[in-house]
Amino acid sequence: MEAMIAYQASKVRTGDGALANLNRAGLERLLTEFANGLLEVLSGDVSLALNRLAIGQASRVSSQLGEMLLERGRRQIGRRATALLISAKRAGLIAFDDANEAYETLYGLIVRDLHVRMMLGEDVSAIRKEFGRRAEKAVNAFLALHGTGKGVAA
Repeated sequence: MEAMIAYQASKVRTGDGALANLNRAGLERLLTEFANGLLEVLSGDVSLALNRLAIGQASRVSSQLGEMLLERGRRQIGRRATALLISAKRAGLIAFDDANEAYETLYGLIVRDLHVRMMLGEDVSAIRKEFGRRAEKAVNAFLALHGTGKGVAA
């Protein structure tokens, strides 16, 4: 299970090799790719099944699946995305006081209530058609909240 969860999390890319000389256009591209990857993974059959199972087992004291999903999935993705945000802050492209809060904001703007709706059975195929637009809107909203304006044409 851990290997499956780690593999799913590894599909969400954060541009680890592209952080040197980061500029506004590169940041937008990396954040949009991250958002699309996150939505793709969360909407996948494996992710939905694992999350449904973990929620069903959450009240059991001996259940470890939920913690495994948090540690090997969400937190792993969060650490990599937070590193991207810290690099963007160092480049002067975004501003925030707490990197974890900035990541939680980004995550919330991307996912909103979509994951819950998909776990409850909403038609994923119809939602997938909107991932690109959702990703762009989330990144634009995040940069409106945290962007410094550096690298943006007047």
